[in-house]
Amino acid sequence: MPAAPAAPVRPDALGTPPSPPSPASPPASTADYRRLRELCPALDLRLLGPADPDPAAADGWHTGAELATDERALAAALAGEEDRIAAAHGRAPRPHVTASRLLHHYAWSACLLIAGPWHLARLVPDLTPADLWLHTPSGDLALRPRPHLALPPLPPPGEDELRAELRAAVVAHLEPLVAAFAGPTRRRDRALWGMVTDDLASALWYLGRMLGEEDAAVAAAAAVLPGGTLPLPGAADFRRLHTPDGRAHHTRTRLGCCLYYAVSPAAEACLTCPRTCDEERLRRL
Repeated sequence: MPAAPAAPVRPDALGTPPSPPSPASPPASTADYRRLRELCPALDLRLLGPADPDPAAADGWHTGAELATDERALAAALAGEEDRIAAAHGRAPRPHVTASRLLHHYAWSACLLIAGPWHLARLVPDLTPADLWLHTPSGDLALRPRPHLALPPLPPPGEDELRAELRAAVVAHLEPLVAAFAGPTRRRDRALWGMVTDDLASALWYLGRMLGEEDAAVAAAAAVLPGGTLPLPGAADFRRLHTPDGRAHHTRTRLGCCLYYAVSPAAEACLTCPRTCDEERLRRL
């Protein structure tokens, strides 16, 4: 597990506001995304440089914006997800299960790409659905980084403002995807935004474990998601379970089921699934 990095220095600690990036310089977020990719092996991400061409639809790449607006792109992405599940589990799932799994994959990845720089450097990236590509055959991602959202002039934003900015960035990115997936997933808005809430909490939790700073990441997720921050309908609501050896383990119960158990008769529900009781969680731990 990587060693915990030194705490980032906030701009307000220096007493002067940060200088805006030069228009001719590469996006300041590129280094943050490289570090995020190194820290998070679950993130299959290709970073595009300023001179790199856009990934081609002919090669199976579609932006999040295309998934939200182009029925053919969404159908291709769903077909790719169905093929991957069938190859891994021996059978194709029902269509709404396929759609839920694909949205969960995209939403968790987008949440990590937005919340990662916030957690690592207290900067919120300007990441639109047009900047993020999904490779429909493999599920891999490609990203063209933009500069982080500029901090306002004096006074520098406080932690509450940065958390609100993070939530707003997540909602802005995923709102068109939530609308596009409502039909294929057969879920209503509250359930889909519950999935986004779960994926934002999960992304921060995962990053904290990769950093060796789980307690800090759980606290950060709880502060970002205290509840009552619509359209994100619930709280991170972490708690601890204690195994017989005296160790304490963080856990939470998802607001909704991601349907992983439905991809195969042999698949178990996730450890944080509403279907999984604490006794079963302790048994697995």
